[in-house]
Amino acid sequence: MSHVNAVGSIEIQNVVASTEVPVELDLERLSLDMDGTDYDPENFPGLVYRTRDPKSACLVFRSGKVVCTGADSVDDVGTAIETLFDEFTDLGVPVPEDADITVQNIVSSADLGAALNLNALAIGLGLEDVEYEPEQFPGLVYRLDEPSVVVLMFGSGKVVITGAKRTTDAEAALKTVDEDVRELGLLG
Repeated sequence: MSHVNAVGSIEIQNVVASTEVPVELDLERLSLDMDGTDYDPENFPGLVYRTRDPKSACLVFRSGKVVCTGADSVDDVGTAIETLFDEFTDLGVPVPEDADITVQNIVSSADLGAALNLNALAIGLGLEDVEYEPEQFPGLVYRLDEPSVVVLMFGSGKVVITGAKRTTDAEAALKTVDEDVRELGLLG
């Protein structure tokens, strides 16, 4: 079996990013003036604005902070925030000329292509970087320092990488995991 092509096998599941507008927002008014919103302050303090293309949800807070989630690429997050800011502009809400969008988390998945013995991996990878309690959670939690991400590994060979700030972090993490597992002789 050949090495995993790290770049080709990563699939982004979710990108979470934040930005803000320079004013306090009247969420009640925005919920009435904008289509595609949910605002129920009893259950959640922010207004939820959903975009269809790309599919995402922007969480808008009274402070002007905006968190966008659900997009499956960094570009799509930018487009979703742009769509929201266009709506804001139409309603007279000031938006920054050049929005500062910060990626908070990229969640991606991949498949190592072979079943994994998680008990052997937990021992082989070293207990200081690993959490594995199958009665609590079926995956092994592997914390990497470089890049600083968390990798969830499952017996099926599937992995979920979370905590990445750039897609290259996820790719590097997959490469590291693939090498670590092979080095231990625990993959194909």
